[in-house]
Amino acid sequence: MAVTPLLHHNSPLLNNSKPSPKPPLTHFLSSSYHSSSSSSSFLLSSINYSPLTSSSFSSSSCPAVSQPSPPCLRVSTAPVEYASGPAPEFDFHLELARLKALGSNLSNSTSLPDKLQVLDSDSRVRFFFNSASGKNELFRFFESLKLDDYPVYLLKCAVAAGQEHLLRGDDFDESGDFDSPSSSSASALKRALYALAEMVDSWDVTGESNKVGLANKILGHGEEDVNAFKLLLKTLGDVEQFYDCIGGIIGYQIMVLELLAHSTCEEKAVNWSQHNKSSLQCQFIEIHPPKVLDLSQDTEYASQAALWGIEGLPELGEIYPFGGSADRLGLVDPDTGECLPAAMLPYCGRTLLEGLIRDLQAREFLFFKLYGKQCITPVAIMTSSAKKNHERILSLCERLEWFGRGRSNFRLFEQPLVPAIRAEDGQWIVRGQFMPVCKPGGHGVIWKLAYDKGVFQWFGNYGRKGATVRQVSNVVAATDLTLLALTGIGLRQRKKLGFASCRRNTGATEGINVLIEKRTLDDNWAYGLSCIEYTEFDKFGFINGPLSSKSLEADFPANTNILYVDLPSAELVGSSKNETSLPGMVLNVKKPVRYVDQFGMTHSVSGGRLECTMQNIADNFLNTYSSRHYEDVEEGLDTFIVYNERRKVTSSAKKKRMHGNKSLNQTPEGSILDIMRNAADLLSHCQISIPKILGNEDYVDSGPPFLILLHPALGPLWEVTRQKFHGGSISVGSELQVEVAEFLWRDVQLHGSLIILAENIMGSMIINENGETLLQYGKRCGRCKLENVKVVNEGIDWNSGDNLYWKHDVDRIEAVKVILHGNAEFEAMDVTLQGDHLFEVPDGYRMRVTSGKSGLQVQLRAIEEKWVESGSWFWSYKIEGTHIQLELVEL
Repeated sequence: MAVTPLLHHNSPLLNNSKPSPKPPLTHFLSSSYHSSSSSSSFLLSSINYSPLTSSSFSSSSCPAVSQPSPPCLRVSTAPVEYASGPAPEFDFHLELARLKALGSNLSNSTSLPDKLQVLDSDSRVRFFFNSASGKNELFRFFESLKLDDYPVYLLKCAVAAGQEHLLRGDDFDESGDFDSPSSSSASALKRALYALAEMVDSWDVTGESNKVGLANKILGHGEEDVNAFKLLLKTLGDVEQFYDCIGGIIGYQIMVLELLAHSTCEEKAVNWSQHNKSSLQCQFIEIHPPKVLDLSQDTEYASQAALWGIEGLPELGEIYPFGGSADRLGLVDPDTGECLPAAMLPYCGRTLLEGLIRDLQAREFLFFKLYGKQCITPVAIMTSSAKKNHERILSLCERLEWFGRGRSNFRLFEQPLVPAIRAEDGQWIVRGQFMPVCKPGGHGVIWKLAYDKGVFQWFGNYGRKGATVRQVSNVVAATDLTLLALTGIGLRQRKKLGFASCRRNTGATEGINVLIEKRTLDDNWAYGLSCIEYTEFDKFGFINGPLSSKSLEADFPANTNILYVDLPSAELVGSSKNETSLPGMVLNVKKPVRYVDQFGMTHSVSGGRLECTMQNIADNFLNTYSSRHYEDVEEGLDTFIVYNERRKVTSSAKKKRMHGNKSLNQTPEGSILDIMRNAADLLSHCQISIPKILGNEDYVDSGPPFLILLHPALGPLWEVTRQKFHGGSISVGSELQVEVAEFLWRDVQLHGSLIILAENIMGSMIINENGETLLQYGKRCGRCKLENVKVVNEGIDWNSGDNLYWKHDVDRIEAVKVILHGNAEFEAMDVTLQGDHLFEVPDGYRMRVTSGKSGLQVQLRAIEEKWVESGSWFWSYKIEGTHIQLELVEL
């Protein structure tokens, strides 16, 4: 019995209701399909990299470079090589030929019935759905669901793509014999055993169990199977819809197999040479170290660029790609044991997501102080269902009332999960029947997804022209002026894409920024700045190790995935109906895929998933010239790079430090040291004596020499912060936490712990007409002034084994703590604060602490009505030339 006659139109995926009239079907059909044998990678059989000077070029051209249509250089997408080739019994080329023919026929079909007819003619589909249909449990299960045409279309696409094991499960004989006695009996026996185990677990005190559920499990597919099947249909639908630009499910598998087939340079050379000559996009290519704008050297221009960034804040949005699974971080909920996404990492007293919003609000507060206007930046967050990423981020935002920004200023959009595949033959890895192992498809899907979900239009409704793109694990990206200078240059000079870069650490798992040069087939020359991922270095002949003549660190800056992007330009890429909308497609199978099957068994197999890299959108922004440029070509490009000290650009908390590992690179323990280095650099220029921080190797078995955590709204530009601090000292082992923007430090000596916390750090909350809680900058702020103060106490117990310094979770013996409620103000002058003290100031009051004859003299007075909103004093900000000057105004 065939499955197709059982279908009912215009009903939910699983529905027994009466059929209704059939709607138009074009909304879920693949609109375009490229059946050429191109993939998202290209051959670089001989490639040069050198400074862009006349001496760096030879007179002869490099070998031809082939590339997919439409024209788009994909620098970082060389296919992955394998230590061992594919299984000898699997013929990639025969399978590719079958799938490409099938994909071409599907793309030429205009209706769903026509597409189903094409699929029914495929040999794999015909065998699977006809050889035993109606005669075994699986097909009886399908029949009972009364599937519509579209779910059946998805299932047949999966089978046609060679993934029928998704439906069979591992219980079925690999030969495909659905009537095999051994397979059917083993299947029933295994279900019975596991059902009996579940029955024992579910017994209540009377010894009774759910006999109906048990019977369903033993005799056939129960509710759990139905739910798994629904989830499978959703996954297949997501792949079919999102990857419509390359042919949906069939196109996805073609791309996977092509990347696997090109497993060696020799194989690539043979296959690319078979392409039609018209598909070649260039005949010459070189890679050069790029020229960058060094913010640490050209400080005047850096200051000017940062001012442009502040001025342009009302034209900017924020984009956060949070969809990754962050497996290397190993973050687990201590209460439930569930795995958590990186955005939920508790870092310095708050989640990483909260840290990003604090950084953004600090820039908005600076804008308010300069221009007297409220500016709320719209934030788009790409999530995924991995580790309940979307659910958890949404819950956090709701719990924190959308950070006082309003729900309408956030747009969460969820990226689809993609099937993980085996490196051996491209088969999708499964946890059990109807259960493919799925992972996020890389942050490069963000451009197409943003277009599909209307995110670009949403930004446009807010009048936003550009956006800052920042990943959640980088905890120093907003330090000083790097981000503001990046966005300022992008907006002011109308660039399409900008990178924030720095020196690359030896052996770091990060890519590099490069200048690419190619000669096109029409004898023009194209130039642009782009990125090569670290997984691709060996394909380009780079050495990822100690400095040498061909090392990365010597010539190429690090790619940090901190971007400025012109939104209309990005939308144009995301809206393209071909693989251009998925930049930098790679298949990285150098790391094993680990998963837990339906029976709780852990597995690790060689495999990977099709991924895209968001920074390779740059490959769509090349500039073309009629003649070759030998120097200074970067100045006229649509792409640019700003460069700064590494600790001001990138320090990530992206992987868990393993026990006994001496390396702190990219761990929370290493990143907190960079935050301390920045704090020491910041305050040492304020005539504050502060200990020097040594290399990471000196703190492998101990904490940092001190803890200094300053709210970014104290600046965020260091030239602003430094005008609020002057004189004094901070000794080794001290702790300073300042959570207030209106703050003055004059000649303070700190030996121990000093903690200042304000409820209204940058302003106060109001309720708007929609009932939303909104932060109103500059109104009813908490304030703190310390002048000629000495703080002495035992502070942190540095010998405690429970201290987690990067979490700011420490045991203290003594501390001076100031808590400011509402618009409370605190002042301490000409006084020594010895030992343990708590100064808690109520809303609407001003506390003044000085020295008295018998100890401390504490005065608490109500703030006068006329100063309730503005405070009795405040900092006035003023732009003078390329700098910001502050003046303390006392009322």
